[in-house]
Amino acid sequence: MRKLVYCAASTLDGFVAGPDGGTPTGPDGFWTPYDEDTLAHFVAEYPETLPGPAREALGVTAPGTRFDTVLEGRASYETGLAAGVDDAYPHLRHLVFSTTLESVPGAAVELVRGDAVERVRALKREAGKDIWLVGGGRLAGSLYEEIDRIILKLAPLTAGTGVPLFGAGAVFAPRHWELTGHTVLKAGFAHLTYDRKDKEA
Repeated sequence: MRKLVYCAASTLDGFVAGPDGGTPTGPDGFWTPYDEDTLAHFVAEYPETLPGPAREALGVTAPGTRFDTVLEGRASYETGLAAGVDDAYPHLRHLVFSTTLESVPGAAVELVRGDAVERVRALKREAGKDIWLVGGGRLAGSLYEEIDRIILKLAPLTAGTGVPLFGAGAVFAPRHWELTGHTVLKAGFAHLTYDRKDKEA
């Protein structure tokens, strides 16, 4: 069965965005800039997680081997729209989850207005590569029980406050995770892979 993988960039204190929910890596963002070593690691290991404009700018054409589907919430999707991008991941099957949006401008983007958990369970039963949950924190919170793997792109900075890794919708349900992979890069970024121990694959 396909896994739901929450692959997200996080500060050391567990925030994926600032208090306003905007992208932390934009021109006015607070994120630590990626150096050549970190960027090369992204391109080599996670090429499908780079947005379409970044892939084009970097000349990345590799389809990737991890994911063929990406899930994101309304706020994350609208961050892309504000930057003029209606489908940040045209190389992947792209689903946006929202109970308030009536439609999305991206022609190939699927809007999911119903039960997120049931839609994800149906996706897991389909054939294909794993499913990438890009965020944001609210969607991750609502899908907390369905997440099988977490890949943290941990940045060497703290934010103090902001949008947490798991936002509104998460329940108090402690889970145990096994560290199954780790890479520490020169600039201090750490990529940590954890597989859930208390849930069958």
